[in-house]
Amino acid sequence: MKIYSISILLAPPSGAATVLSTASDLSSFSFYQRGSAGEFMTFLSKTVTERTPQGQRQTVQEQSHVAHVYNRGGAEQLAAVIITDEEYPVRPAFSLLTKILDEFTTKVPQSSYSNPSSISFPDITTYIQKYQDPRQADTIMRVQQELDETKIVLHKTIESVLQRGEKLDNLVERSTALSMQSKMFYKTAKKQNSCCVIM
Repeated sequence: MKIYSISILLAPPSGAATVLSTASDLSSFSFYQRGSAGEFMTFLSKTVTERTPQGQRQTVQEQSHVAHVYNRGGAEQLAAVIITDEEYPVRPAFSLLTKILDEFTTKVPQSSYSNPSSISFPDITTYIQKYQDPRQADTIMRVQQELDETKIVLHKTIESVLQRGEKLDNLVERSTALSMQSKMFYKTAKKQNSCCVIM
């Protein structure tokens, strides 16, 4: 599971989309392919944004890349695109897009949208690094993983209790045998002592 690119775009209802902020992780591409891959990610982000109606979400697959787009529209006319591999789950991708758009609108004034080069939004780089693991973006996935881990621990605990129970059974059996031996020892000792009484 891999996130290649996250972009925030100005998406007017008619006209070309403009990239306001973007971050990419192209480390899985060879050094010579990174430039072309970056250009492809930008092109794909703009294209799917322009073709997604305002207020809608959409997923587009292009070869081994999947672009999830959320065109929020509204007064801000913002859209966000995340480009991932085929394995990255859909729900965390859209959760991340909603979260990043909310944070962008609170931290970046709408007046700066007309000059994208002046926009500073370093959090987008943090998001692309942090959410390479989709469980970070999706609380439901994280809770499911914790439940799975708890279930594994519970099974291990039950197994250890059963093993301990078996050992306890062995101890009880041994103590019963020991009781029988001690009774036999007592009787034998009593018999031995009775023949050697000093008067």
